Amino acid sequence: MALTGNMKINSGRLWDSLMDMAKIGPGVAGGCNRQTLTDFDKEGRALFKRWIEEAGMTLGVDTMGTMFATRPGTDPKALPVYMGSHLDTQPTGGKFDGVLGVLGALEVIRTINDLNIRTKHPIVVTNWTNEEGARFAPPMLASGVFAGVHTQDYAYGRTDLEGKLFGDELKRIGWVGDEKVGARKMHAMFELHIEQGPILEAEHKDIGVVTHGQGLWWLEITLTGKEAHTGSTPMHMRVNAGLGMARITERVHQIAMSHLPHAVGAVGQVKVFPNSRNVIPGKVIFTVDVRSPDQVKLDTMRAEVERAAHAVAKELGLGCSIEAVGHFDPVTFDPKLVKVVRGAAERLGYSHMDIISGAGHDACWVNRVAPTVMIMTPCVDGLSHNEAEDISPEWAAAGTDVLLHAVLEAAEIVE
Repeated sequence: MALTGNMKINSGRLWDSLMDMAKIGPGVAGGCNRQTLTDFDKEGRALFKRWIEEAGMTLGVDTMGTMFATRPGTDPKALPVYMGSHLDTQPTGGKFDGVLGVLGALEVIRTINDLNIRTKHPIVVTNWTNEEGARFAPPMLASGVFAGVHTQDYAYGRTDLEGKLFGDELKRIGWVGDEKVGARKMHAMFELHIEQGPILEAEHKDIGVVTHGQGLWWLEITLTGKEAHTGSTPMHMRVNAGLGMARITERVHQIAMSHLPHAVGAVGQVKVFPNSRNVIPGKVIFTVDVRSPDQVKLDTMRAEVERAAHAVAKELGLGCSIEAVGHFDPVTFDPKLVKVVRGAAERLGYSHMDIISGAGHDACWVNRVAPTVMIMTPCVDGLSHNEAEDISPEWAAAGTDVLLHAVLEAAEIVE
């Protein structure tokens, strides 16, 4: 069977699956709160398990809880072609971030089944555990262990804001598998994802062919001052950790601006102590996120942020400690697979452009151990990590059509 432009997925079925999954872990403003290793994550996994079994696939689970659903190939010696993303969300996440990549991959299998297509290589749909890193930092935790970036002991020891351990919560929801993490070998890995940025929509492109991914540093900065009454402490006698954070926040912005183009930076998570209206903050813990596809820029920005933080702390008489809590180097995706994705978009008649991923993804880690590529779809106003995140059914279908063609080319159709 030849790959032709009229070979497409069932758009309505894909959209129905996306909406059904979105009902699990509903947010408060139309999005989702299905954080990793919660009861909602457990429920989402159960639904996904039912769907893959209905599609005739067999499920394997590794000791990080990552789910691998396999459709067999005709050659038992051929390495599998993988596709997938993640089902966990941010606390105020959307319906599509990660989920499109998992359920789009499931729809590819359903379509292949409908067409009675056989492939030389097995095809595997993957749901990676804890991609978001919202509850347990760092992000892309399970794929990081898979790629040898982290140890499993490190992952199991990560704690959430309530002090609960990743390993304990994985066991609690019943998803500790028996496969050794990283034992699987891949012929190729495809990840479909929404862009999480405004470029594709602004350029009126259906498909982003992802050639590179930005590297990032997450720095957790702790400033220690002195708690005191906001009304009775003279200004010149204050040791204000909140003021230090404010000045460092401005410096992070200035540092990122000084390294344009292809550089970004911001302060994200903030914890203020004692967080009272009439108490000068005695301690502030906050994260700095700097990113660039250029390794030199990335590392330079990290160094400049650390120097600026220590300088501000010294000036204000604050204690200052900095811990790197997340990192990955810039990524170059496999050129041959990039060509496969580009060719699939052209065969289907979809407008497309090369793009750099501004966010981190599981594919960024998997790229270390297997040929990997990403496919991106537009999202409305580039909005993501927000309950208002939105895409159109047409965008979802186009991205999944490209995934179908690219995966079938890599898996080799057997006539």
